[in-house]
Amino acid sequence: MAESEYSVSVPRLSSLLQMDPYLKTFEKDFQRRYGLFEKQLTLLEEAEGGFDQFTRSYKSYGVQRMPDNSLVFKEWAPAAEALFLTGDFNGWDNFSHRYSKKDFGKWELHIHPKEDKTPAVAHNSKLKALDDKNQMQTLADWTRMNGWDNFSHRYSKKDFGKWELHIHPKEDKTPAVAHNSKLKINQSLMKINQSLMKALDDKNQMQTLALSQFRPLDSDELSVNWIMFPSVWLSICLFSHSFLGNYINWQTRGVAVWRSSMSSGEKPLMIEPHWDAALKERDRETQDGELPRVHSHGERHSVIDLLSCTDSRVTVRGSGEEEKRGATLSYNCIQLMAIMEHAYYASFGYQVTSFFAASSRYGTPEELKELIDVAHSLGIIVLLDVVHSHASKNTEDGLNSFDGSDSCFFHSGPCGEHSLWDSRLFNYSGWEVLRFLLSNLRWWMEEYRFDGFRFDGVTSMLYHHHGIGSGFSGDYTEYFGLHVDEDSLVYLMLANHILHTLYQDCITIAEDVSGMPTLCRPVQEGGLGFDYRLAMAIPDKWIQILKEFKDEDWNMGNIVYTMTNRRYGEKCIAYAESHDQALVGDKTLAFWLMDKDMYTNMSALIPMNSVIDRGIQLHKMIRLLTHGLGGEGYLNFMGNEFGHPEWLDFPRVGNNESYHYARRQFNLGWLAAPPAYISAKHEGDKVIVFERANVIFIFNFHPTNSYSNYRVALGPPGKYKIKLDSDEIQYGGHGRLDHNTEFFTEPMEFNNLPNSILVYIPCRTAIVLANEEIDYFY
Repeated sequence: MAESEYSVSVPRLSSLLQMDPYLKTFEKDFQRRYGLFEKQLTLLEEAEGGFDQFTRSYKSYGVQRMPDNSLVFKEWAPAAEALFLTGDFNGWDNFSHRYSKKDFGKWELHIHPKEDKTPAVAHNSKLKALDDKNQMQTLADWTRMNGWDNFSHRYSKKDFGKWELHIHPKEDKTPAVAHNSKLKINQSLMKINQSLMKALDDKNQMQTLALSQFRPLDSDELSVNWIMFPSVWLSICLFSHSFLGNYINWQTRGVAVWRSSMSSGEKPLMIEPHWDAALKERDRETQDGELPRVHSHGERHSVIDLLSCTDSRVTVRGSGEEEKRGATLSYNCIQLMAIMEHAYYASFGYQVTSFFAASSRYGTPEELKELIDVAHSLGIIVLLDVVHSHASKNTEDGLNSFDGSDSCFFHSGPCGEHSLWDSRLFNYSGWEVLRFLLSNLRWWMEEYRFDGFRFDGVTSMLYHHHGIGSGFSGDYTEYFGLHVDEDSLVYLMLANHILHTLYQDCITIAEDVSGMPTLCRPVQEGGLGFDYRLAMAIPDKWIQILKEFKDEDWNMGNIVYTMTNRRYGEKCIAYAESHDQALVGDKTLAFWLMDKDMYTNMSALIPMNSVIDRGIQLHKMIRLLTHGLGGEGYLNFMGNEFGHPEWLDFPRVGNNESYHYARRQFNLGWLAAPPAYISAKHEGDKVIVFERANVIFIFNFHPTNSYSNYRVALGPPGKYKIKLDSDEIQYGGHGRLDHNTEFFTEPMEFNNLPNSILVYIPCRTAIVLANEEIDYFY
């Protein structure tokens, strides 16, 4: 590495090293990384006029309609020898419209408007691109869609599980699917293979495309359920509004309601629901205060079905107007997952085939925009789960072998394949790869007005070993050295820098299990620039405890260590369980706690047996402890907050394409505070006590022992009362606490705090006390 890259000045590196002096050993690594980042910014400025122009490449690539209604098609296919456009607009002539080869592997095709000045390719026309590599001998093998296209057609659902797709004949009355077209029939289902049809949308002033994608599958995998049974993964982030209403400004930008910004100090409280699995049928009309419906199984649904109303209020104000709308929701952020088009339904959206396409399973692009607009009007922020860590290995409806080569957007050979995910890995050092991915982020922000991203698979991106077989002990040498993929790392630095520069309120969350230092520190400090990381060790710890230990053997110190083991100054999203634990092959916390008894002993008409009693009490305590101590945000998976017993499984060969388990039906401000002060973690008593944001959390995990006059340490003096009690009857408890009790502090030092109180804490109970003399304004 050039010596100049070690001598680069990182603007605020001294602040980072002051926060964590142990990083001083790796100062040159930070200088080199920042030097590579700075070099890329310089190259972007010199070659492209800066990252602002570079990330707007979606306005020139793909298909663009010019002001005179002429059309410009532009692709990057460096290994292609010739490129042709065919479709119903030219009678499916494979060779009449040939792209011109440009520099640096780019191809362009200009099509003039018709005599009446309308576009030569009409709305809903079907198109495909052909590469004549190998003298057209394998023409069908290179029949491809382009990576910049925007959305897909869908089958129409009929009765009794039947689906139909009607393709009209061509203008000369001959079939649109010509003689000798390749078709595959299996399991009484027909799909078009090796033909990927496209439709140009001339209603959009820019480049919107409609695609019909028919995924090529091996015969033992043949299924069109990825088209037939639409579903979407969502994460709904709730932000704490304890005791207070939240006034969030919104403004219009063009015809869309644009970004709602979070007020200072707000932190995410997240839930992951599955769209189809959670929603119930609603009327077509959008009611005031509800999010718009999207198509799903031929019905209309509303995001509001997923949002349980709570005691907090989100009030939305229009610019210069009086109160526009109040919604009794504690949610102010929705994270949409599996929105990027993916052919394989059971991949949960993580095998992306079309990066510039909103999945057709859930409706049209306009309906997705409507959903986001109405969310913004309610003061709700919307994030996208973006998959830039890898791409589908499909060769006919994805980026793989786009130009006929093994590389193009990816590394060639073994470096370009993920051995566990069976997918392709991007070459983040490639100029056109950076253009594609960074423009993709910009496109989702501008076209759909998302407010940020949850980046999937960050651990895989950061290391050449992709985290496979690595335990990550926390030794700093694991995060620096030749095993770190600095091309990927610099890409993430660029992505966060560009997003946070262009969109001040943008939120980025990293899915990383490794604990990479500075992942959530600003780029100017030498960090990667994320706002949050997921605390992925916490759910593993709870599952381990429930699987391996008796209640009386739970180690309070180890639990507290896991909850608090996060890097100082780097914010985390904590969770007791997510979709990973709810999916087939694992078990939810409720299932670990209560198992089959949930099916027979959960009725309110019969007394609880010991299994259900234990399960309900621990289920509440686990979640509250994780929420209060585990991070600066909180995540939950749909239904798990209610102890939903069933696992979640999507249609696949292994379950005979069943949808039986593809459904789940179900009808506080300390996150913004600094880390908690833990005053007690008593192994014999099985008690944990901590204070956060002037709120006192008390947990008694003992299976049988209740404690009266138990001394608890406090900071601020005053009168305390119970604000949350897991033993309340309405929460499935036994009602052993009197909420009218007032606890007055004594100036008696205890556990290194100046004051203390005496409390009664029943077994398997968690309580939260608040000081009545403090104004809890979060």
